[in-house]
Order: sequence, then structure tokens, then C-alpha cells
Amino acid sequence: MTVSDTAYKKSSFGPAFLFLDKSRRQALAAYYAFCRLADDIADEPGVTDRLGELALWREEIGRVFSTAPQTPLGQQLQRVAAAYNMKPDRFLLLLEGMQADVQGRSYANFEELEWYLWRVAGIVGLATLDILGIKGPQAQALARALGFAVQTTNIVRDVHEDAALGRVYLPQDLLDAHGLTRQDVLQNAAPARLAAALAQLAGRSKEFYRQAGQIMYSLPARKMLPCRVMGLVYRENLAKIEKTGFVFSRPVKLSKPEKALQCIYALCKTDFAF
Repeated sequence: MTVSDTAYKKSSFGPAFLFLDKSRRQALAAYYAFCRLADDIADEPGVTDRLGELALWREEIGRVFSTAPQTPLGQQLQRVAAAYNMKPDRFLLLLEGMQADVQGRSYANFEELEWYLWRVAGIVGLATLDILGIKGPQAQALARALGFAVQTTNIVRDVHEDAALGRVYLPQDLLDAHGLTRQDVLQNAAPARLAAALAQLAGRSKEFYRQAGQIMYSLPARKMLPCRVMGLVYRENLAKIEKTGFVFSRPVKLSKPEKALQCIYALCKTDFAF
């Protein structure tokens, strides 16, 4: 598998790539391709041995950081990891999160859900910040805040698509608080109660966006532009979902013009930061 510099453009991450120089854009495109591949192994039909495929990629990541990778993508990732001083956990933890999906792991409370959020979103944020040249405690804090904001937004947005795959990410204590069972979510049997649960989770998302915004203002404005775009696009997506009263049958997403508007807003905020 080779990585196209434009492969990411159809994703929700696309707008965040617009303001990167070529080398960083290509590096992030390679890392995104790895994320996409891992996600496809976990989700796409036609994969006969999901856990086996994930195990093969754990072995390949081992080679990325030791000897000679056997795949074109692995070879690209080896160059990216060396160029940006990336650690193996940027790849291995994501594979752990995908394994949890395949195994149908459930979460008793938000603290347990954070284990999953870090693996499928926080670590992706940390890898992105590696490529942007941001490291240290602030990078860790921003990766957590923005990654958790984005992923909890995804959980709200994709609740019905995930249910079709037999997955429920809403923690059990949140379900209990609203008189819901996992089966209710899987069958969309109680839309009003589910809407209330989604609204509560969205409240957590908003707090993570607030935290991320505060951290970003303490970091170099130009380096933060892709992160700011990402945060604004996903936060606006959450606001669009909220306008439905959290009652919807298909994922609510932003149009291209809506995304473009958030990019312009992010650029203006960056200019004003100097």
C-alpha cells in the first residue's frame, strides 16, 4: 500500500491538512493512512481474520522501529517516525484500540471509556503534534483534550452506525442514568432517552473543546492552525447535531462550505493571535 498525498482529503481530517508544508503534509498523510488501515481492519466487511490482521500490523510496527518493514506503508512510516522522533506507542496503542472494537469491549463508566479514547484519538493527536513539532507536557494535555473532544463527538454522531456493527460506546453508568440498556441503543428502542444520554455526553465534549482551546493559545499560533481547524470543524459538527435535539437516524455531518467557513475562522483567529 502506498500513500497518496491527497488520500486524506475526503475525510473529516482533510481541512486540517490545508495549512501544512509539503513534508509535514506527506508525513501526516502517511500516518493517517495507517489510522485508516487499522480502522478498516476493524470495521470493513470482507476482513476474515480481524485480530490476525491487527497482529500482523503489530509485527510490522515492530520492524518499523527495529529492522526492515515488509510493506510500502511500513517503509514510509519508518521514514516518518525517524524524521519526527515518533515513539512506537503512536502506532501500537491505536492497534490496541482497534482490537477493543473487534472484541466488542464495553465500558462501565467514563473513566474506563477514557482508556479507549486515548488509544483511538489521544494518541493520534500526540502523533500529529510530533509531526507539527510540539512535544512535552503541553502536547500530552492538548492531545488528550482535543482527541477526547473529537472522539466523543464521533461517538454521538455515529451512535446508530456503531449500533449497526453491534457496538455501544456509551458507558454503562450513563445508560443506567437514563433508563437505557445496550439493547435499547442497538435497536434505537428509546430515542428520547437516548437523546438525553447523547446530550450529556456532548456536554463532556464541549468541556474538552474548551480545555483544548485554552491549551492551544499557549502554544505557537502557526503550528496550532491545523489543530484549531480540527477543533472548530468538529465543534461545529457537534453544534449541528445538537440542533436536531440529538434525534437523528443518519450521521449529521458538515457540508464542504460549512467546513470551509470554519477554516476561514481558524485562519482569522490565528492571525489575531500575533
